[in-house]
Amino acid sequence: MKILVVGGAGYIGSHTARVLRSAGLEVLIYDNLSTGFDFLAKGFEMVVGDVHDNGRLLDAVKRSDGVMHFAANHFVGESVVNPRKYYCNNVEGGLSLLNAVVDSGKKNFVIIFSSTCAVYGAPAKMPIAEDTPLAPVNPYGVSKLFFEQALQSYDTAYGIRYASLRYFNAAGADESGEIGECHEPEPHLIPLALRAAAGFGPELELYGTDYPTPDGTCIRDYTNVVDLAEAHVKALQRLQAGNPSFTVNLGTGEGSSVKEVIAAVEEVSGKKVPRKTVPRRPGDPPALVADPTRAQQLLQWKTKRSLRDSVSTAWQWMQHRGK
Repeated sequence: MKILVVGGAGYIGSHTARVLRSAGLEVLIYDNLSTGFDFLAKGFEMVVGDVHDNGRLLDAVKRSDGVMHFAANHFVGESVVNPRKYYCNNVEGGLSLLNAVVDSGKKNFVIIFSSTCAVYGAPAKMPIAEDTPLAPVNPYGVSKLFFEQALQSYDTAYGIRYASLRYFNAAGADESGEIGECHEPEPHLIPLALRAAAGFGPELELYGTDYPTPDGTCIRDYTNVVDLAEAHVKALQRLQAGNPSFTVNLGTGEGSSVKEVIAAVEEVSGKKVPRKTVPRRPGDPPALVADPTRAQQLLQWKTKRSLRDSVSTAWQWMQHRGK
């Protein structure tokens, strides 16, 4: 089988491409390189194209037996100040992909969708199970929920089976040190803290220390990127076996606060993280922690790698890149 990895030159897509190859599957990467990097796709066949390029996308779909969809903008703060970008790329671009699948006429085609815990908004109960009410509080979450609902509609009407994988905070890097998280600018806590510790970047900004959490900082479920990639392959295998569409959370089931992450960074790096407190970011819930029970039941999947493992591989990757 050949799997089309849309957004395969990005962070999670590139790691998933490697796990797919290790599982004996062919991979075709489709990426416009607007936020991805060609070196993350090194060694794979790649089509440089945009999801809005209907003809090129349709050709790539026709050459494939299934698709993993990672091509989306995914920064909460940016979505609040520039929602147009998120609805254009995440909603319109996603529909372009779905329509290409329909127009291809291919049968038994499956889609694995990179969704998010942001569809839940700011739920009062932790950990978050899949039956938690869906109430996103920012345009990013709204755009992802829209596409989940579009998948349901296309399954009903056209028989396109799918898996929506709602994951929490991806972290870490491939153990080889050859690929890892790479964003310009970098918005995520672990690489920012590592850069600050190493002197590669400015002091770390703590967005609020007055949240209703034990130490006043936000709590998130940091899930290793290779664990996430392995879950995508297991989801593909479940659909290939003829099972119906499904939605699951992917997470560790344990939350770590911003201050706990900083402590792990200091332990791994052996360096202090210079930091300062700044106002909260709009759209940031106090805590988001997964209940991964359904993923364990349906996919026989659970995380193998700890927060420290993620920080350690991210540190190795940063040193490999030299920034």
